[in-house]
Amino acid sequence: MRTSSPSHLKALKRKLREDALYKGLFTLSAFVSSMMIIIIIIFITLKGIRPFLPNYEFGQQNLWAFLTGMTWRQDQAVYGVAFIVINTLISGFSALLIAFPISVLTALFIVKIAPPLLSKSIETVVEILASIPSVVYGVFAAGTIVKLVQNLAMLGQIQTAGGNSLLAVILLLAIMIFPTITSLSMTAIKAVDKDLELASLALGATPTQTNFKVVLSSAKSGIFAGAILGLGRAFGEATAVGMVAGNKMFGPSFNPFDITRTLTTTLLAGLKETTGLDYDIRFSVGIVLMGVILVSNLAINAFKNRIGTIK
Repeated sequence: MRTSSPSHLKALKRKLREDALYKGLFTLSAFVSSMMIIIIIIFITLKGIRPFLPNYEFGQQNLWAFLTGMTWRQDQAVYGVAFIVINTLISGFSALLIAFPISVLTALFIVKIAPPLLSKSIETVVEILASIPSVVYGVFAAGTIVKLVQNLAMLGQIQTAGGNSLLAVILLLAIMIFPTITSLSMTAIKAVDKDLELASLALGATPTQTNFKVVLSSAKSGIFAGAILGLGRAFGEATAVGMVAGNKMFGPSFNPFDITRTLTTTLLAGLKETTGLDYDIRFSVGIVLMGVILVSNLAINAFKNRIGTIK
């Protein structure tokens, strides 16, 4: 029977120690990342619930009125967030509805259809779009999208606030989330096992049928992860949206040519404050925003699972 030499055992122990060290580092990194998220949530929650406590120094606020209110007038200390939640959902999901199919088809074209040189060129453009700062998108929207919306309104003889509108917000967000969804969709499509495609083609399916029924189906999880991240960016965008939204004080806004207000633009509008009710209530809006993002992500995951069970 062959026995291990002392040098072999020593090398094995060294490798085990290295593995334990790396495992510890990875665990520590995951713990620090998780703790940062938990600390942020705790901080926002503690600040956000203060206005609704009986001993609040600036006067206790009515939680039900805050959650169901349809008016936001900080000059009158009236804070209703229900219509802002509806506006946020409308703008975010409308942008996702526009960007999602375009992004997925673009990713499929880049990975499976386009010639190598064209594929690399378009991929570079997508990466550049993903790296553009939000304020640049906002300036572009204020100078281009707003004028486009205004011209559309003039053609239909519809009144608009100089182009600032819900439609402008939707178009802006669709452009902003396009590179995020496209990048993750490309990664998911590239990860699909080549044998699945070859098997599909061998059974007589055309390349188009294979791409849509095999490749996209296999990449479903990664594609919907891109949708979740894209929607999260749409819900979390403040600066660019604030430049074209208009910050309406009541609502909700269902008319695409009417001005609107989202949760993030409401948060942004309170940055000038450092104390007082108008400042603390922004953290309450932050709690609502986190809840909206969580529920929306769960809804998208449920929809993804539902697609997988439909025959």
